[in-house]
Amino acid sequence: MNIIYAGTPFSSSKILKHLIDDPSINIKGVITKPDKRGKRGKDLLESEVCKIAKDAGLQIFKPQKLNESEFMKQINLLDVDYMVVVAYGNLIPGWLLEHPKIMAINIHFSILPKYRGSSPIQSTLLNGDRRTGVTFMKMSKKLDEGDIISTYNLDILADDNKVTLENRLTDLSIEKINEVLIKTNKKDIAFKKQNHDMASYCEKIFKENSVTNFDDSSIDIINKFKAFFEWPGMSFIYNDTVIKIHGIRISREKSCNSPGTIDRIDKSGLFINTRDHKIVITHLQFPNKNKITSLDVFNSYSSFFK
Repeated sequence: MNIIYAGTPFSSSKILKHLIDDPSINIKGVITKPDKRGKRGKDLLESEVCKIAKDAGLQIFKPQKLNESEFMKQINLLDVDYMVVVAYGNLIPGWLLEHPKIMAINIHFSILPKYRGSSPIQSTLLNGDRRTGVTFMKMSKKLDEGDIISTYNLDILADDNKVTLENRLTDLSIEKINEVLIKTNKKDIAFKKQNHDMASYCEKIFKENSVTNFDDSSIDIINKFKAFFEWPGMSFIYNDTVIKIHGIRISREKSCNSPGTIDRIDKSGLFINTRDHKIVITHLQFPNKNKITSLDVFNSYSSFFK
């Protein structure tokens, strides 16, 4: 079974690694996003998918645009049965979707048609959903609108955040992908049309989304912390200082002042009023400083928060 793979982030690289290790699968080429500058703007950084592909000695493509003539020529030389796309980062043009002999398959981390777009995991957590899943879809030219091959549900755990939930969805995809490929290869499948009237779309996540003013319910604030865990993170501004939040919980105490005002600081954390219950920040980080615990905050920064 010959496959061309397209993806970029770490979760996608894990699925690629699984396919590489399968002796029945031959990865003919890997498409990933071009290298990008690091945080300090010096070194070019390869995508996680590129790293896995390079380690395996695979042919790698990093086009700036998927309609570049030279890229199209190279792809058209490849004899492939499938294209598998997992979080590539751009819409796939029609000519590339039509290149595989059997089909182009996308693995999407939601139960479509819910949460079409680039941030389904964050949207799931922001909305406090209790269940999500993975959709294997026959790709079409429009964003996440293709016919559904299979869906697999996954319950969301109380302590799941963006990283843990993405890992669990990735593992579920790895568990099911061979089953999907075998089923479609044998043409033993009845595609399911999406109900476009039931579709919802994700908003793109930006770094600026990390800042909160606590003018929400306590549960919405916790959900935001879970959804933005690792990137873009969650922060607040106090005394003109942007402070990152690394640990947070809901207090049993009801808020007694306007949202965003600090109630108190003690060894257990920084208590901040919201629309309903106080939230307690247990770990935080000042600019250009290391992450610290609530005890460190109490001992060294009590005066700052008064």
